[in-house]
Amino acid sequence: MEDPKIVAERIVANVENVIVGKNRELRLAITALLCGGHMLIEDVPGVGKTMLARAIAASTGCTFRRIQFTPDLLPSDITGVSIYNQKEADFEFRPGPIIAQVVLADEVNRATPKTQSALLEAMEERQVTVDGVTHKMPLPFMVMATQNPIEYEGTFPLPEAQLDRFMIRVHLGYPSPTDEVLVLDQQQTIHPVETIKQVTDATEILQVQRAVKEIYVDPLIKQYIVALANATREHESVYLGASPRGSLALFRTAQARALLEARDFVTPDDVKDLALVTLGHRIILSPGAKVKGITVSDVVAACLSRVPVPGSRARV
Repeated sequence: MEDPKIVAERIVANVENVIVGKNRELRLAITALLCGGHMLIEDVPGVGKTMLARAIAASTGCTFRRIQFTPDLLPSDITGVSIYNQKEADFEFRPGPIIAQVVLADEVNRATPKTQSALLEAMEERQVTVDGVTHKMPLPFMVMATQNPIEYEGTFPLPEAQLDRFMIRVHLGYPSPTDEVLVLDQQQTIHPVETIKQVTDATEILQVQRAVKEIYVDPLIKQYIVALANATREHESVYLGASPRGSLALFRTAQARALLEARDFVTPDDVKDLALVTLGHRIILSPGAKVKGITVSDVVAACLSRVPVPGSRARV
């Protein structure tokens, strides 16, 4: 297998032909892909959320489906349905759009909680069950969900169980004026996503995902990750802290970041850099903290300052 870092960098460079000036966000998206995780993109319309998902799918040669979430969308519209085939005198399964390798769940908070829950089994178990029959997802499998944090009319906030399934939450943000001019130049005649080339394939992505799991994590780093997650649970401004799934997300993404940096071991800086994007959306602030204007970023920063960085041998 080719060097995993080279594979990852090739994907990042290719996607940057479409998404301009967002190198860190692109690397976080690739990090989620290499971990086999899912990503929630929370931002205003028009900043490239959909194009990011399309570009990643095109770069990796993965199958891509888009689900436009609306209030009248049904769970069966996502998972698929069993239809009676008169010719065969039997039921046949018509797969829904969730059965793809890269799935864009666009404006996921516009669907009802019942429909949102249709994603739960697919995201966690990599399968859907329709009429008692289980159907496996193709691998690699990644859900990239988007939501608009500004417009709340006609939306249904994602429940905590749903948020917890996302490994990473990112905000793309507006491009700089220089980058925005470059976007205008690129799209003067044709959108670059239409001409983007495939630079790897699903088989290679699965090999890199296995390589990520082989990255060494010292016992001290594991204790550090757990201590950070525990600090969010004990923080005075927090009603509900990060779950053990959050600790695992921080652990796995730190391994992927080390691989992207061409290292075979995780450092405390990897953990610090990824703490907010992996733990932030799992934290629920107390009502008093919201009144005081305290944000999730403030809580994660406080936890990072309170928890000692590993510097001695782990206790056994």
